[in-house]
Parts: sequence; structure tokens; C-alpha cells
Amino acid sequence: MKNSFTALDLIVLVTYLAGTTFLGVYLGRNQKNARDYFVANHTIPWWAVLFSIVATETSALTVISIPGLAYIGDLGFLQIAAGYIIGRIVVAYTLLPRYYGGNLVTAYALLEQRFGVATRRFASVVFMFTRAFADSVRVFATAIPIALILSPVLPVSVVMPTAILVLGALTLIYTYFGGVRAVVWTDVIQTGVYLVGAAVAVVIIGHGVIGGWPTIIHSAGAAGKLRVIDLYTGFDRPQTLFAGLLGGAFLSMASHGADQVIVQRLMTAASLKDARRALIGSGFAVFFQFALFLLIGAGLWAYFGGQTFDAPDKIFPTFIVTAMPTGLMGLLVAAILAATMSAHSGAINSLAAATIHDIYLPITKRDPNDARTLRISRLASLAWGVVLLSIALLYREQGTPVVIVALAIASFTYGALLGGFALGIIWPRARQRDAITGMGVGILVMSVIVFAKQLSALWPALAPVGTIAWPWYVLIGTTVTVSVGVFTSLFPHGSARIKVDDAQ
Repeated sequence: MKNSFTALDLIVLVTYLAGTTFLGVYLGRNQKNARDYFVANHTIPWWAVLFSIVATETSALTVISIPGLAYIGDLGFLQIAAGYIIGRIVVAYTLLPRYYGGNLVTAYALLEQRFGVATRRFASVVFMFTRAFADSVRVFATAIPIALILSPVLPVSVVMPTAILVLGALTLIYTYFGGVRAVVWTDVIQTGVYLVGAAVAVVIIGHGVIGGWPTIIHSAGAAGKLRVIDLYTGFDRPQTLFAGLLGGAFLSMASHGADQVIVQRLMTAASLKDARRALIGSGFAVFFQFALFLLIGAGLWAYFGGQTFDAPDKIFPTFIVTAMPTGLMGLLVAAILAATMSAHSGAINSLAAATIHDIYLPITKRDPNDARTLRISRLASLAWGVVLLSIALLYREQGTPVVIVALAIASFTYGALLGGFALGIIWPRARQRDAITGMGVGILVMSVIVFAKQLSALWPALAPVGTIAWPWYVLIGTTVTVSVGVFTSLFPHGSARIKVDDAQ
């Protein structure tokens, strides 16, 4: 039977939202310039950076969608999480030293040092496009449980956009004033909130099934819900050991080595050593986190008796609104909001950083330490916040788990971005023309692969391509980008070559 969202739940939720917003604004009170606004002058302790990375990766997608994956399937997503750890280790010892050696604010400044300013701008624009759409999906996902809670009072058509607007507005306020320092420290708090919420869910699920968790583990195991390893070697299934370790590693290399959202977190650490500790440690933390939410999904399968839902993303929210006692429902909703606010604030700040440092400052030649640059940086945050909310309001719910939609969007261009960095490191002969051509062709090829199912109606030969699972997207895109870049570098260049400094 559906519980009502009581006054106590509302107090818990409002207190959390108000407290987070106030803290973010308070943390930004002593900012002096754009570098402080975007990288906190490298003063954030490594453990806070670690939690910020985890929180940035999490969002409502993990809290809502990951339990749904286990409910309708098994624990196979852990194979991808294992690949994430491998990818982080590679980034920690290849790209990360170059970022710290160059004292950079954005990841794409490294491409300018290696290839030229046009490559930097191209990669930055690609990042902006990808991040804008992927983060908008995350914001939309957060409105799902809010709509379920308030649906007896208000129609979903009203609740969904209202929830998106309120969430986006509050996040934008503390991001606008607080910059990356506010983003990181609120991430630390928000990580604690949603992990406490997950622990509460585990306890209540155990009490809701006769025999508790021992019975859940036994029945889920007998039904194949606890299977972790799938040795299938084809390319059409995402959650296999082959796709998880290799595809997950490349996805993590791209998201943590070529995506400004994560790279910016790493640049707030005091040293390369601290950044490495935060990066690699976050991989193990994320693995544990995925295991926790997948276990919740297996528990919900036993709790609901295998009941069929019209969308996997509604399973955990349905549990929240039907099983949570007074007060705890507010906590769980706050946990979902906490996850999304952390990811959303990070996206806004990193998009603003890329806009200012990759586009605005190179064009205007303005000093990044100028007080006016700080004002423009905040305006860029405001503008991106509005853009992300606008896209989120246009998104519509579908049967595919939202986490898969977001990862597929990110994988769409991640391969080209990672390929650009890889080309600069492993192929000294490559120049700006080669990098841009390679990334452009990589994105074009991935466009065909991602939309192969739709295009197969016009060209039936593309039908097999449409079966390629999303974990392979980054690996394919990276391979195409590097291969094209190497190939074009074998032909004479029309302009003087840029000096290569592999130490940067």
C-alpha cells in the first residue's frame, strides 16, 4: 500500500536542500579569481577529491537504475565496474602526470600544447555537447521518484517539470556562487547522504522478506540473480567479462582522462601523488558502490516477488514510496537528490571552465586572474545551468534504464576524445590536422554505429552493426581516431610542424 509523504518527510527533505545550498554559497565567499573558482588553487585534500569523483559519477542514475539492472538481470554490471579500475590505473600513470606537469585548468589545454589551439577548441566543443545531453538525462531521472511520491496529489505532467526546475535551480545557486570548492565539499556530504539511504534500504528490505537476507541470497542465487561473470565473447551483450574489462577500461580511461568533469576534480588536489590516490581509490569505491546498489536490486526482486514493472527505473522509487516509514522516505528522496545534485553541479562548473579557458580566454586574451574573468565565469555557469535544465525538460521516459541511455550518450564521443589524447602520446609524427581529422572521423563512425538500427531501414547491411553493445563504443571510437590520425600523418603537412614536448 502506498505511503504518504508526510510533514516529517518534507522537513527532512527541505532541511537537506536548504543546508546544501547554504553551504555551497558560504564556501564561495572568499574567491578571488577564475583559477580559484575552477580548481580551488589546488588546495583540496585527496580524500575529498576521491569522494567528489565518486559522487560525480553517481547521480540518480546509480541510485535508481542500477538496482533495476539487477532486478531484471543479475550482478553482471560489476564486470564493467572492474574494468573501471583498470582504466583509472592507466590514466593515473599516463595522462595525469601531463596534466600536473602543464599546470592546467582544463583537460583540453594539453591538446593545445601538443597539437595547437584549434584541436583544443574542437575537443572542448565535443565535450560540451556530450556532457550537456548526458547530464540532462541524469537530471530527468531524478524527477521520477518525485513524480511517484506526488502523483496522488498532482499530475505527472506537472510534477516532472517542477521537480526538474527546483532541483536545477538550487544546484545552480550554490554552483554559481561557490565554484568547484563548493562542488567538491557538497559532494562529500552528498555521498554520505545517499550511502546512508542505501544502507537504510538494505535493512528495510531484509525486514520485509520472511527469513531476511539469508532467504533473499538463497532465492536470488537459485534464480541466477547473483551471477557476476559471463564468459560470452560476442559483441552484442554489454554485461560480459570480455566487454566489461576491456570496454569498461576504455570507458573509464575516457571519462577520467579526457572528460573535463573528472579531470577538473583531479586538478583540485595538491599534488600528482594526491590526485593518483584519489583517482585509483575512487575506482575501488565505485566498485563497492555498484555492488551495494546491485545487491539492493536483487533484494527488491525477492521483496516484490519478481513482480513486473513497466520500466526498470521505477522499481526502487516504487519501493521508497510503498515501504519507507515516515521520515525515512524523506531521507531516501534526499539521497536521490543528493546523488544528482553532486553530478549536476560538477557538470555545470566543468562546462563553464571549458567555455572560459578553452574558448573565451584564448579569443579575448584576457588574464584569468582578472576580476572580470571571475564574473564572466559565473555567468557561464548560469548559462550552462539554464541549457541543461532546458534539455532535461525535453527528455521523455522510455523502457531502457536511464543509466544505459546516459552511458551510451557519453560513449558516443568519448572514443574520439580519448583517441585524440592517445594519438598525441603514442605517435610523435601526428600534427593538428591529423588529430582533428581523426577525431572527426571517429565521431562520424560512432554516429553510424549508434544509429545503425534506424539507418538499417535505408541500408539493411547496417543491421548487424546495430547489435554492438555500448561498452564497445569507446574502444571502437578510440581505435578509429588513432588509426585515421596515424594514416593522415604519413602524408606531407601543408604547414610547419608544431614542436612536440612529450614532457608536457
